Amino acid sequence: MTDLDPVVTGRPVRLVPTAPGFWMLTLGVCIAALAPLLGFLLGVMRQRPQEEVLFSPLYIGLFVGVLVGGAGVVLAVLGGIRLWRHLRHARSLEDEATEAVA
Repeated sequence: MTDLDPVVTGRPVRLVPTAPGFWMLTLGVCIAALAPLLGFLLGVMRQRPQEEVLFSPLYIGLFVGVLVGGAGVVLAVLGGIRLWRHLRHARSLEDEATEAVA
């Protein structure tokens, strides 16, 4: 094939947007899964102080990771509710359209 040959087009691409709430749900699940692990990792990487402390950096890192993970769960639940409402509304519109045709 050379530059002088005509361009052969393939099949057309149809871009379909994702439903509202999908990315919020996906991001929330990822945050909820990874935040406690990363908090634990950051707590392990910090060295234990020489003097006596009330909480070890390991516990503080894990606690902060669990708090951020909890926020991820809330985000995932809100995204799931938004996605469920959108899909339920779309399904009811399809049902109304099929009833109107029949």
